[in-house]
Amino acid sequence: MLQHYRMFAAYNAWANGLIYDEAAELSDEQRKRDLGAFFRSIHATLNHVLYADRVWMTRFSGKATGPVKLDTILHDDFASLRHDRSMEDEKIIALIDGLNQTSLQGTFSYQRGNPPENYTDRLATTLAHFFNHQTHHRGQVHGMLTMLGQPSLSLDLVYFLRSENGRQFA
Repeated sequence: MLQHYRMFAAYNAWANGLIYDEAAELSDEQRKRDLGAFFRSIHATLNHVLYADRVWMTRFSGKATGPVKLDTILHDDFASLRHDRSMEDEKIIALIDGLNQTSLQGTFSYQRGNPPENYTDRLATTLAHFFNHQTHHRGQVHGMLTMLGQPSLSLDLVYFLRSENGRQFA
């Protein structure tokens, strides 16, 4: 199971790189255009995913997140957003690399809400949610990129597994 999550951490970084490469080809206006998605635009959706990842990474460390606002814009400029996405992907890979089979099968506790409530979740199932959430929103960004005429990306896991970085997991 640990190898499974290592694969998803590496896949996540690979897929984010592709999405950000395509988004970089757009103008700032295009990235921020309201296209009717849940978080409205490519830029807002990419901010949401980074923000949510940071919330979960804080929770995985057992720290309280304080109030959570899922539509938070961490970065108004794309270059800073892209840089922090890359740094967060490295942190995610390091988190997964630091796990062992015992810790993966364990639980973690954190507080959320206002007033804070205590939660204890299984790490393995929450990691499944964590990576699934990223895939879900990358799919939304992929759709918006397509709406704006960007070339179709091949983000399926099988394409990652066929790539140089993914072959070790195949």
